[in-house]
This record gives sequence, C-alpha cells and structure tokens, in this order.
Amino acid sequence: MNRHIFALQQVARRTIGSSARRQVDNKVPQKQKLFQEDNGLPIHLKGGAVDAVLYRATMTLTVLGAAYAVYELLQAAFPKKA
Repeated sequence: MNRHIFALQQVARRTIGSSARRQVDNKVPQKQKLFQEDNGLPIHLKGGAVDAVLYRATMTLTVLGAAYAVYELLQAAFPKKA
C-alpha cells in the first residue's frame, strides 16, 4: 500500500517538476494601447465584435428579465377570480 502511494508521489513530482514551461508573450502593453486609444468607442466595446455580441446579449437578457418581472408582479397584483 505504502509502496503504491510512494510511486504515485514520485510520478506526480516528476511530471510537475520536469514539464516544459511555455513561453507566454506579455500582451499587456498591446491591450493597454488598444483600450487607452481615443477612437470614440465606449470601453465595453473596444474589444471588438465579441464584446459587441456579449453586450447586446446582456442587454437583451436584462430587458427581457425586467419585463418578465413586471409581468409577474402584475399577475400577482391582480389575481384571477375563480
């Protein structure tokens, strides 16, 4: 039992410690330049088409949720007569 745990510890240690590290480019200066650029766009749309789609989806869900909440409140305020 202990032998299996020890072997597992060695494999885990070897895998983590000897794995090759990927070099990741620092994209922060590029992003800072993009988001600080004065091009007339609001900050929440400067990320491109994906940001525009996410913004529109969020606004649509918000409006629909608010409308549904008002509908349910009206339904609760005026109960059906049975």
